[in-house]
Amino acid sequence: MPLIDNAVYRDGLRVANPPTLQETFETLAEHPGGFAWIGLYRPTPDELAALVDEFGLHPLAAEDAAKGHQRPKLERYGATLFVVLRPARYLDATEEVEFGELHVFVGSNFAVTIRHAEAPDLARVRRRLEAAPELLARGTEAVLYAVLDEVVDEYAPVLAGLENDIDEIEQQLFDGDPAVTRRIYDLAAEVMDFQRATRPLVGMFEALERGFEKYRVDLELQRYLRDVLDHVLRIVDRGEAYRQLLQNALAVHSTLVTQRQNDEMQRLTETSLRQSEEVKKISSWAAIIFAPTLIGTVYGMNFRHMPELEHPLGYPAALLAMVALAVGLYVVFKRRNWL
Repeated sequence: MPLIDNAVYRDGLRVANPPTLQETFETLAEHPGGFAWIGLYRPTPDELAALVDEFGLHPLAAEDAAKGHQRPKLERYGATLFVVLRPARYLDATEEVEFGELHVFVGSNFAVTIRHAEAPDLARVRRRLEAAPELLARGTEAVLYAVLDEVVDEYAPVLAGLENDIDEIEQQLFDGDPAVTRRIYDLAAEVMDFQRATRPLVGMFEALERGFEKYRVDLELQRYLRDVLDHVLRIVDRGEAYRQLLQNALAVHSTLVTQRQNDEMQRLTETSLRQSEEVKKISSWAAIIFAPTLIGTVYGMNFRHMPELEHPLGYPAALLAMVALAVGLYVVFKRRNWL
């Protein structure tokens, strides 16, 4: 059912639990000085239309609440505040960040929360406030504070999960894991989504602070909201630090890949040089062996008319030529460092 929880509060206590929106409106009229807190999950157009008629919600804000997919923002429509938040939770099973969407309308006698995802746990927020009637007695601004505080608190486990993923990436980088590139890009996209959800909160809290005096916000609630802002600033700083770490990781990865490629090229070059030296040696010895072989082959043809065959010094001259040619080639190749 879209209507998750519905109650009318007065002096910090729950005084009624109307089962329908219409009964909520009627009960609220019977308790002047009280306010209604209506929790909806993906409400129907008829439910939104009823809220618009009863509480005078601005049509543009109601349209945003119906469609969803809004950026985090805070807008004032007269005496009504409209707040869009992007809660998040870290999924350990898939090592991913899941983002939700929460819309909050706050008026003098009503607070309407509209969820478009499972997070945040607004039932816990309601129990917390009901356990602190002195805080709940401060009115609908207390509901807004508690919702903001819950959303901001739920960012802490997300940051812890992202930090753990970054630590694992650092290990993968130096292990040479080929899948690390894709993981860096995926994690960087999640961090940017996280920043898009958290960065606007700073401006939202500053806008709330500017309206403290004009709208006579309770002094104690002002302190609570400033405390949440401090948490937001720390979260935004950590998100920026994570983004920078991932950029550095990508740069280191690129450097390591280039270094490995250079090492491989150097290894191939050294191998090629060694092979070239071997070829030189083999070629040199082949030439040295070829010279006497050529002479021996010529005189082994046994032609009838070969004057050198009948010369008394023909045989020693041939041997001397073989040795001289082989030695000469050896000296030449040795000087050229081929041998």
